[in-house]
Amino acid sequence: TLPYLPGARPCIPEDFGHGSLVCVCNATYCDTLDPLVLPAPGSYVKYESSKAGKRLERSEGRFQSSLRTSGLLLTLNISMLYQHMKGFGGSLSDAAAMNILKLSQPAQDNLLRSYFSDSGIEYNLVRVPMACSDFSVRPYSYDDVPDDYELKHFRLVDEDVKMKV
Repeated sequence: TLPYLPGARPCIPEDFGHGSLVCVCNATYCDTLDPLVLPAPGSYVKYESSKAGKRLERSEGRFQSSLRTSGLLLTLNISMLYQHMKGFGGSLSDAAAMNILKLSQPAQDNLLRSYFSDSGIEYNLVRVPMACSDFSVRPYSYDDVPDDYELKHFRLVDEDVKMKV
């Protein structure tokens, strides 16, 4: 297991022959990011990834009060809030859990650190599908008994007990 290392470690690109690159993350190495810092008022920080090989490439800019452009124009009205952001995250499907569990313990630690730590992308939420999804190896539910509205036959399946709970 790698110790926590402050500061960015670059992506080591790996091409699996499908037209895009992935970053190596294994038992001995995983790329990291510099710690996130809020930009000054009126400024923004952009992280960009691309099929061509950019991996959370950081750039900075300043908001402009008015701009005439023929391209995409994003207008921010900071005085009007519609919703509160609770966080960012991803889905932990059966397929994701199965693949994570196939890794060695040090590789699992590095992978999870790359998602949830200060040296990673700082996820703080995870969505777990209830029962099967399109990323399950078989169809299943928690209660296959017709008309069991009181859920007397409800039970978790092995996939949930071993990989999600």
